Amino acid sequence: MKGALDGVTVLDFTAMIAGPYCTRLMADAGAEVLKIEPLEGDYIRTRAPIRAGESVYFGVLNAGKQSVALNLKKPEGVELAKQLAAASDVVVENFRPGVAKRLGFDYTALSAINPRLVYCSISGYGQTGKYASLPAYAPIVHAASGFDIANMSYQGAERPMKSAIFVADYLTGVHAFGAICAALVRCSRNPDDTDKGEYIDCALMDAMVGMLGYEVAEAQGPASGPRPLYQAVRTLDGFLMVAPISQGNFEDMADAIDRADLKSDPRFALPAARSTNWQALMDEADRWASDKTLDQAESIMVAFGVPHARYQSARDVLSSEYALERGLFATVGSGSAEICVTNPPFRMEGVGTAGRVPALGEHGRSVLERVLGRGPADIEQLIREGVLGRADNSENAEE
Repeated sequence: MKGALDGVTVLDFTAMIAGPYCTRLMADAGAEVLKIEPLEGDYIRTRAPIRAGESVYFGVLNAGKQSVALNLKKPEGVELAKQLAAASDVVVENFRPGVAKRLGFDYTALSAINPRLVYCSISGYGQTGKYASLPAYAPIVHAASGFDIANMSYQGAERPMKSAIFVADYLTGVHAFGAICAALVRCSRNPDDTDKGEYIDCALMDAMVGMLGYEVAEAQGPASGPRPLYQAVRTLDGFLMVAPISQGNFEDMADAIDRADLKSDPRFALPAARSTNWQALMDEADRWASDKTLDQAESIMVAFGVPHARYQSARDVLSSEYALERGLFATVGSGSAEICVTNPPFRMEGVGTAGRVPALGEHGRSVLERVLGRGPADIEQLIREGVLGRADNSENAEE
């Protein structure tokens, strides 16, 4: 079955994580994604982990796209980009605010030649205002948004926690994907309005603030009691997350740990009391688990229907039964190697990993021929002039 975005062409000027993740989802949903890279390639192409000379990290973010290496420092490169935009349905970019305008392919310029264009800009702090020009990566935005301080307070730590998980990038990529799809739906419902496209301004900061719903609410009026903090229960050989959120969950857990008396204990009997004495409740669970293996503790939680999960590493998840059943991963070609990449985090007909990882500049020749009607001699001239990158010599490349 064709994907939901089959027939949609996306011109992808993104690099690093947030933008590429957005356009990777679009490729997985059936769109043709033309990834425009500088002649030296997306920076993530050099990032570890590396397999057979190729970045697995780059592959996870860019599988299924077509790579066109363009020199946007040359007027001819910019002109080719504009021509490709004229033939596209969507443009996604994450240049620093103002760079696209300086190059001459901001929304105003491109919508003049393609009025129904859906154009999405992804940045740290948005496209306007005094913060727009500030450099921003996910860790910077985690700090600025309130996320890190909230997490520090929950940990009872004296300084914000270390992290290398770029929540802001992936979250913003998902928001951008949703906004672009919504814009495409609106355009499709108004086919006679040929002069109406859409401009989307998506910021990492906004995405992070948007996920702090409880913290924003509490900042306006402090809660009457402490918030339950969900923590690991330690067994002999691992950790278990137990989350007795509802009254029924709590009572099931009390039975599971052979402490039915906790159900009548005034510290725990009612939700408000449990919130106040949450640590004491978790201490009871820790004591119960201290002489049990992870398998033993988990089997008891399963038997009593208590919400729980064992802590797993990413390596554990890769080979897990759940991942196999849900189809969380796909194997794709990347140069001479095969790598495992994540599938889209939603299931629907016609959606799945779009295909192999493109070599740098692999599709430049075919895209210019097919989309712009350029001839072989013209393309060779562009390559000689350093406007178009020549595909590398990998076995899967066009050359």
